[in-house]
Amino acid sequence: MQQNWIRTPGDLLDSNGVLIQKGYSTEAILTYNRDSIKARPWRIKEWDFYQVSNNDFCLQLTIGHVSYAGSVSVKLFEFATGRHYEVTQMLVLPFNSLRMPLSADEGDLTVDRKNMFMQFQVFEGGRKLICRATGKQLPKMELEIELSQPDKTSIVMATPFDEDPSHFYYNHKINSMPASGFVRADGREYRFEPESAFGLLDWGRGVWPFSHEWFWGNGSCYIEGKRFGFNIGHGFGNTSNATENILFYDGTPHKLGQVHYNLSAGGYMSRKQITSEDGRFEMEFMPIYDQQTATKLLFIDNKCHQLFGTFHGKAVLDDGKVLEINNMVAFIEHAVNHW
Repeated sequence: MQQNWIRTPGDLLDSNGVLIQKGYSTEAILTYNRDSIKARPWRIKEWDFYQVSNNDFCLQLTIGHVSYAGSVSVKLFEFATGRHYEVTQMLVLPFNSLRMPLSADEGDLTVDRKNMFMQFQVFEGGRKLICRATGKQLPKMELEIELSQPDKTSIVMATPFDEDPSHFYYNHKINSMPASGFVRADGREYRFEPESAFGLLDWGRGVWPFSHEWFWGNGSCYIEGKRFGFNIGHGFGNTSNATENILFYDGTPHKLGQVHYNLSAGGYMSRKQITSEDGRFEMEFMPIYDQQTATKLLFIDNKCHQLFGTFHGKAVLDDGKVLEINNMVAFIEHAVNHW
C-alpha cells in the first residue's frame, strides 16, 4: 500500500479543526494546538502512558483523561507468578485541568494529589519517571526510572476518523528506550537494568468517536548488540493514508504495510500467527500472561486484554537484511472502548 510520509512541518489542524496532513512521520514535526479543536469539549481525549519491562515483570504509568473522567495509575506485575500491584486514582470532570503537554518531546507532566505523586520529566537524551503512592489502604509504591533516548526515531501518526471531520488521533509512540531504576512495592524491590529493560511511551491526543476497538503490539530488545523494536496496530481511525506498523533498528526506521493477526481466535492464550502483506514481519506469538483491565466510570466502559508473550520469527529491514527473532518478550493487546 502507498503511505503518506509527512515531511513538511506545520500545524496539525486547520481553522475548522480538521487535520491538514494525514499520514505518518518518524519524528514529531506537526504542532498540536488544543485551542484549534472544534469538537465538543467532552470528546477530547489526552494521555501519556509509559511502560517499562524486561523478560520477567512490567511497570505501567498513566496520566490521562477523556475530558469528563480520567485517571492517574501505577501498576507493576510479574509474568510468571501473576503477582500484581496497582494504585489508581480516578478523576471526575478533569477536562483540561491536567495541562497535558502539547508535545511528547518537551514539557514535564506532574500530578500531586493526596497519597499520590507522579511526574514525567523530559530532557535532552532521556526521560525520568517518578511516582510515590502512600495511601494506608493501598499498596505502598515508590519508583524512579530513567529512560535513555539515544535518538528521536519513533512513529508519529496523524489519523482521521470517518465518523466526523473534526475527529482525529495524533499519536506519538517511542520505544527501544533502555531503562534503569527501581520500583519498591509493599516491601519488595524490582530493578530495571539497561541491558535487559526498555521503556515505551504512548502519547495520545485527539477527538474520538464514543465506541471504538483497536489492536496494538509493541516490543524492544537487542539483536546483534543493537536496539531493535517494532510497533504494529490497527483500529485507530482511517489508516488508508498510512499504517503505524514499523520496525526500528539501531535508530533507523523501516516502514511496514498491513500486518494481520487474530488475537481472540482459539482463546486469547493460544498460539498466534502474525503475518505482514509484504512478508517483512512474520512471527509466531506464544502468550505467557494476560493483563486484563476493565474500567467503568460515568459513561466509560473499557475492556482490554494485553497479552505478553514470546515472539519467534523474522523481521526484514529496508535493505533486505533479515533479523532472526527468538524468545523476544513483547505484547499485543485487544481493546474495546465505550468512552
